[in-house]
Formats: sequence, structure tokens, C-alpha cells
Amino acid sequence: MNIISLVVWTLEKNCFIVYTALIVCFIGFTIFHKNRLDIHYRNVEIKEEKLARTGPKKKEREFPDDGDDDPELLLPAIPEDTPHIPYRPPRKSDEEILQKSREYYELMAKRRTVRCFSAEPIPQEVLDNIVKTAGTAPSGAHTEPWTFVVVQDPQIKEAIREIVEQEEELNYTQRMSRQWVTDLKPFATKPSKPYLSEAPALVLVFRQAYSWRSDGKKRMHYYSEISTAIAAGFLLAAIQYCGLVALTSTPLNANARLRDLLSRPANERLELLLPVGRPHKETTVPDLDRKPLEEIMLKI
Repeated sequence: MNIISLVVWTLEKNCFIVYTALIVCFIGFTIFHKNRLDIHYRNVEIKEEKLARTGPKKKEREFPDDGDDDPELLLPAIPEDTPHIPYRPPRKSDEEILQKSREYYELMAKRRTVRCFSAEPIPQEVLDNIVKTAGTAPSGAHTEPWTFVVVQDPQIKEAIREIVEQEEELNYTQRMSRQWVTDLKPFATKPSKPYLSEAPALVLVFRQAYSWRSDGKKRMHYYSEISTAIAAGFLLAAIQYCGLVALTSTPLNANARLRDLLSRPANERLELLLPVGRPHKETTVPDLDRKPLEEIMLKI
């Protein structure tokens, strides 16, 4: 008798015992895993009760409190009793709106970044007005998280250029990827930045991460990055509207040194450095096309 025949004969003669053993194993297996599931759910309940007592341990608030829970010290960014006044801008017909939209598009479509400026000075009131225009931009909870530093002093401009060029030399040779440097070649950009001393004015846009209230407590600035970016857009539009040109430069890795040079506080970070002026009579710009409307607009 071979092994297979022996096994079959044994099962046939002892089928009751075999079936009983299988049933017992199944019951034992079920009870064992039921106990494990009960223990798991009890642990989950304990954790949920603990969270309910101590507060949720989920993702931290994007704008955390400063640790002071006293309601008497929680003040809004602007007075709570600020009156709301009627807002009635001049109403224009559809034809007027269409004409204005065309005129403004045609004006802004001519805006170009230039790297060669005329040394002609800019009237101070013009600089005042374009910065005031930037200051009309919307901001989170009306915190207005920006500082615009306008530099016209030749020595300070030269110091800014020296700092930026030192950092840019490292950026181009060590910090920036080869693809990044390659993408910039059509624009003829190099570590040398002569326009920083040649342009009649430099506008440095600082973002305030926070400020201080009159009682010495920190005043949080919400969405300071996007708010400052919108204000910079207003600034560029104002520069274009009054007939001047600018260069939107981002002084990579120069923030701390420029902040110290201009005596700006630690709560401010330099986001943009804009040389502003009239274009040099021999300035040139790349012959570029902008994306057509169908590539940037989705109609739903």
C-alpha cells in the first residue's frame, strides 16, 4: 500500500474525528482573531478619547496662535468697529468696458523686461505715485505686508550691485543647475549686473512675514507671499502705465546681505529687486511671442 492509499484509507475510517478536528480548529481560529480585533478597536477608542481630551494632533495650523489665549488680547488687524461705507465706482457701458479692456491690454502687451537703462533721473513724485499704486493691492486681512525701498543714492546702488554680483557668480557656477543656466542664455544674462548702478532708481520689494502691534505683541500677516506678489504686479503695471521700464530680478541668496545693507528688520525678506527708469536709446530685447489666449484660458 502506497502513502496516498494509506492517507485515503485513514480519512475514510476516521472521517468523524477528522471533521471534528477541523471544526475545532476553525472555531479556535475565529475566537483568536476576534480577540485580536477587540483589542485593536479598544486601542483605537482609547486613542480617540485621549485626542478628545488633549485636542487633535492633526496637521498644525497654517497660521498658529502666538501662545496667548486671553480673549482680551486678541485684536483684529483693523478696528472691529471699522465702518462699512457705500462703494459705487463709475458705471460704464459694455462698449466702454470693452474699449478700456482693449486699451489696457495693448498697453501691457508692450511691457518688456530691459537690461539697459538711461541714466536720466526720474521725478520723485513719479516714484512716489508708482509705490502708492502698489500699496493699493489687496492683502490678507488688510495687513499690507510689504515695504518698498527706493534707492537712488549712487553709493548704495553700487554696494547693492557688488553684493548681487558676488552672489550671482556663485549662483551661476555652483548653485544653479546647468539646465537653468542654459535656459537663461537667450536672454544674455550673466553674473555681471551693470544695470543695478546705471538705472536711476532701484525699487526693492520686501515681504513682511509679520509686524508688531502697538502693545508689543506680534501681528501675524496672512498670505504675505501672494499679497506681496500681487502688489508687485500693481507696481509693474504702474511703471508701464507711466512710460517707464523695469527689470524683474530676484537676487538669489542675497537677501540677508541686502537686508543688512538697507537696515531692514528680521521680519522682512527681499522678494524682488526692480531697476526702474527709461530705456537706453540702444537697448534691445529678445523677439518673443506670448502664449495665445487658448493656451492660458479655460472657459467652463
